[in-house]
Amino acid sequence: MRIQVFQHVPFEGPAHIGRWAAAKGYPVHITRLYDGMPLPDMGAFDFLVLMGGPMNIYDDDLHPWLPQERLFIQKALDGGKTVLGVCLGAQLLADALGSPVYRGEHREIGWFPVELIEQASSSALFADFPARFHAFHWHGDTFHIPAQALHIARNQACESQAFCWDDRVVGLQFHLESTTESVDLLLENCAHEIRQGPFMQYPDTIRELTARYLPQAQGILERLLDRLAG
Repeated sequence: MRIQVFQHVPFEGPAHIGRWAAAKGYPVHITRLYDGMPLPDMGAFDFLVLMGGPMNIYDDDLHPWLPQERLFIQKALDGGKTVLGVCLGAQLLADALGSPVYRGEHREIGWFPVELIEQASSSALFADFPARFHAFHWHGDTFHIPAQALHIARNQACESQAFCWDDRVVGLQFHLESTTESVDLLLENCAHEIRQGPFMQYPDTIRELTARYLPQAQGILERLLDRLAG
């Protein structure tokens, strides 16, 4: 299983996805789009992972690699690749599957619960997952669930928290890949986005809850990755 990661900013890397891949012996190649690295050959990987980032998926003027990334994702979907999108990556997948991406009603930053929708159990990827668990969030944009995809999870702040398509493509608005280090990097680089609000937590609270909820989130991620890779 050859894993290709698209990274959009220096402080949002594969985190626990990388640890899982190393434990499995799967090679990982990271394309740092923000550094101008060229896109890979479509035959060079089996599993595409799209990481997060603070930009909007349509910020082409600010990030000139975005149009080519969107085209590449469409080709990967058409070519039968396994794809996981996280946060911005999930928004890019929603766009590729024909759904709009737009500013959400609430900005969501911190550890908040998500709930699996009953129909999620019909997916082999999510069968027997916890009905409710805490995940780390850092997003302002959201999307409609693509018409042909299965809606997997929601919460009070955001209806479109997760979806899957064809049991090989998954979009997660939240960050199951988080580690203590990756959370700290987001706090170091994006803490200016935190303000008072119903779905906002301040850094001390985020760090305290990271210690509490991280092990379960990483366990859920590993189960999902095992199934996608299988």
